[in-house]
Amino acid sequence: MDDKRHRGRVKAVLPVRVSANDNSGNSYSELVHTLDITESGARLGAVHHEFKVGSLITLQYKQHKAAFRVVWTEPVPGCSEHQVGIEAVNHGDLWGLGSEPRVQPQARPVEHAAAPAGA
Repeated sequence: MDDKRHRGRVKAVLPVRVSANDNSGNSYSELVHTLDITESGARLGAVHHEFKVGSLITLQYKQHKAAFRVVWTEPVPGCSEHQVGIEAVNHGDLWGLGSEPRVQPQARPVEHAAAPAGA
């Protein structure tokens, strides 16, 4: 089981916006970052809001948004931050880890026909 959790994990510090509603129904939004990512989840750092395990949150990375569930949370000793483990509600790949790398087509030099002699 532990091997399965670590498989596909990539260390990546990416800026993301986390949004949710607190227990009172008030909306909450904060800019945080990932510490590592997988196709179906992430570990977040620099989180100042205290989430409950099982909470649903929305994560925005670039122009893409996805729903996640909080699976664990841990305070960082000596400061007011938390690390938060999340898993995707719909197993889409927000990070692009599951797709083949996109290869940009190479620009081909334009060949010009030689001008006829005496032209």
